[in-house]
Amino acid sequence: MALKKKAVTGMKDILPREMAVRQRVLSTIRKVYGGFGFTEIETPIVEHLSNLLSKQGGDNEKLIFKVEKRGEKLKEALEKSDFENLSDSGLRYDLTLPLSRFYAENQGNLPSPFKALQIGPVFRADRPQKGRFREFWQCDIDIFGDASYLSEIDLLLAMGTVLQEIGFGEKYPFYIVLNDRAILKAMQSYAGFPEEDFSEISIVLDKEDKIGREGVREELLSLSYTEEQISRYEDCLNLVKGDKEDILKLQEKLGAHLHEEVGKNLYRIMKMVEESGKGSIPLRFDPTLVRGMGYYTGPIFEVRSTLFSGSIGGGGRYDKMVGKFIGVDTPAVGFSIGFERIIGILLEGEEEVHSEGKTAYLVDKKVSEEKLSACLTEVMEKRERGEVVLLTQMNKNKKFQKEKLSAEGYKEFVEIYGD
Repeated sequence: MALKKKAVTGMKDILPREMAVRQRVLSTIRKVYGGFGFTEIETPIVEHLSNLLSKQGGDNEKLIFKVEKRGEKLKEALEKSDFENLSDSGLRYDLTLPLSRFYAENQGNLPSPFKALQIGPVFRADRPQKGRFREFWQCDIDIFGDASYLSEIDLLLAMGTVLQEIGFGEKYPFYIVLNDRAILKAMQSYAGFPEEDFSEISIVLDKEDKIGREGVREELLSLSYTEEQISRYEDCLNLVKGDKEDILKLQEKLGAHLHEEVGKNLYRIMKMVEESGKGSIPLRFDPTLVRGMGYYTGPIFEVRSTLFSGSIGGGGRYDKMVGKFIGVDTPAVGFSIGFERIIGILLEGEEEVHSEGKTAYLVDKKVSEEKLSACLTEVMEKRERGEVVLLTQMNKNKKFQKEKLSAEGYKEFVEIYGD
């Protein structure tokens, strides 16, 4: 029986052209984030199952790849038909929860505040579709130990700078949407929605970009919420066009339902990012932004592009997650790049392979040992100077060979023939 040559469903092989783009983007990410003072760390891809199922990850907790117990523990569970306890660990579904565990364990050896950069694969047993895989990479920056809005400003500036350096902006338009979980709750309180229904209502509100304002209204009515409640909620939305000034208008309308500092802080964040970024990082205020993770406690963000239907990055403040490990809440805020989606946009935009200094030496199979030795010496001298040099045997169909190599970025060809 022949082995299966296709990758496992929801995962993919990466060809050289895409790999070149990925490595260039990763190099840019590390350079830019390093310039902002972020320090790279790494956590295991396998995490304690109890951590993964701690009600921090929203719907992602339904998508965990569980890892079975080993040896005697597995045998014991099977003998007892204890199928609920066949697993004690699982593959991480994001980088934030493992990072919080890392910080809780190692904070005594880390500076405060601690600015972390983490890059690596995560896994979700999701339904594969365009831009969505079961194994994909995330690139996260997080700041622990700073409760001020300076952290949000720093993250937004770093994220915006990375996107610009990668090539987003004029060719690949993007913008960052902001909201605060407290504003979501205040609007629902103002409308008269029950406090205990916050999560259920938020899920409906988060669909507005897909089903529209009218679709949200119909779904809320189907859940037995009243016309008056929905109309009061829509009155809040009608004040907002997306500018930072809309935050203050909404703050005034919500009155005692929203603490005054919440709106002021979000306004300051947008104002300072716009000013220090010299208007190059487009921001929008959207009071319907929810973000699916259950761990967010304050400002939340999402990166969007006209070239992709979903988000291409996001994050927010999660001041209570570290406290789940050590019993003491720790200020924390983070931002994650949707790495695979960004790579997909760059590849669809016919991202050019960087080919500076890439030379291919094509050697005829009849070349003498003396001539081959001289060729090898020349090739090694070029490599020592930092040039990219491929040495390969010349194919019978030389034209086709050159076309393939050109697609990989080789622009200069040196042909070595026998005497």
